[in-house]
Amino acid sequence: MLNILLAGVGGQGTVLAAKLLAQAAEAKGWQVRTAETIGMAQRGGNVVSHVRMGDEGEPVYAPLIARGTADLIVAFEPAEAARVLGYLKPGGTMVCASTAIQPVSAALSSTPYVASEVLQNLAGEIEQAGGAFFAVDDASLVEKAGGRKSLNVMLLACALVEGGLAVTVDDLRRAIPACVKERFVDMNLRAIDLSIAR
Repeated sequence: MLNILLAGVGGQGTVLAAKLLAQAAEAKGWQVRTAETIGMAQRGGNVVSHVRMGDEGEPVYAPLIARGTADLIVAFEPAEAARVLGYLKPGGTMVCASTAIQPVSAALSSTPYVASEVLQNLAGEIEQAGGAFFAVDDASLVEKAGGRKSLNVMLLACALVEGGLAVTVDDLRRAIPACVKERFVDMNLRAIDLSIAR
């Protein structure tokens, strides 16, 4: 069983990223289940997508990932990564965008939200548990891509390269035409190339 959790803020494309993973798994003939837990996503709230794949041919009965069992977490924002850290299994991998999206609570707080500190704490905790942590310079990738529209696909490609999973970047490429509108296919395929060339 392969468990992948995606966490971000409303509007970052977390749900589409989960759909791409599910399509890639189905194309391999695997059983797959997905679910989203969305908290005020349209207002910039947190979005968590669960993707469970039967990568060894086993059936998948439930869509939600239990805490401490995620093989891979793809976080689109550092604070959201910290929020879902408890889902990562010992020895699991987390790939996280390094750019912060300031929540309303940070604007009201007397303590500043500093993304670099969050990333440093995450790296320490994950490495202490025998896992791997990769911070992605998403600002650089977005600049090369000419916009944030395909950030979700770029982070997913980075995660598939770093995660060492049975789902590959080529599987992701093949899933894109089935999940995105035709006019966005080339943009997303280019985003994958930019990510793996970083």
